Amino acid sequence: MPTIMRGQPPRWLYADRINHVELADVQPWFEKGFRDLLAAPVASIGYGLLFAVAGLAIASILWDTAALYLLAPLSCGFLLLGPALTVGFQAISRDLEQRKKPSLFRALDAWRTDAPAVLGLAALLLAVFLVWMRMAMLLFALVFPPTGPDLDSLLSTTFNTSGGTQFLILFILLGAFFAGIVFMGGAFALQLMLDKQVGLGEAVLTSVAAVTANPGPMALWAALLAGLTFAGMALFYVGLAVTLPLAGHAAWHAYRAVIKR
Repeated sequence: MPTIMRGQPPRWLYADRINHVELADVQPWFEKGFRDLLAAPVASIGYGLLFAVAGLAIASILWDTAALYLLAPLSCGFLLLGPALTVGFQAISRDLEQRKKPSLFRALDAWRTDAPAVLGLAALLLAVFLVWMRMAMLLFALVFPPTGPDLDSLLSTTFNTSGGTQFLILFILLGAFFAGIVFMGGAFALQLMLDKQVGLGEAVLTSVAAVTANPGPMALWAALLAGLTFAGMALFYVGLAVTLPLAGHAAWHAYRAVIKR
């Protein structure tokens, strides 16, 4: 069960707003998120389908081009843009909590609740995403061995050559670095904006304080969110219509457990 942090003075700004949670507290967030998904399936899956269609469209455009190698960093970009993309799911869970009837329209319109802060977060995450894409392209150009543009050649070179293995390790480390930064600042920022209409800086710093105060549970939480996202992509992006809503709804309940009301 979440407990209010006591004892030593807070080391981070806004740390006095944070509850302490345990590893065992993470599973109930997903259970509650799944109940939200079942309670509002049309709005949740409808909103999730938008991302599934976008993923399929991007994959289709890149599939028969020399830029196919960009599919991996673009797919990882879902993790970087995730905090801004889940605003609709957060709104659905908020409506269910307040005993309001969720709808796809309300989910699509949720960003207006605190538009300046939400748009600011989206712009910040987009900037991080663009830097990530540039770094991934440079890494590919500098490290990846010469290969054909088709998928078979890319996979064979990645897993059957020393240069490909080196690229894969560096790619994973670089992606984890960017994802870690985004997770710290975005894990609870959007929920704060929707729930309390706080500014961008306050929301991001409170999220950083929450993640820093609960390193073990937050690491598990981040890994499970990433796993859900990649599982959805592995099912030809169609799975995102279910895995993203589950992750988004669970994130609202994580927020309720970690951030004091």
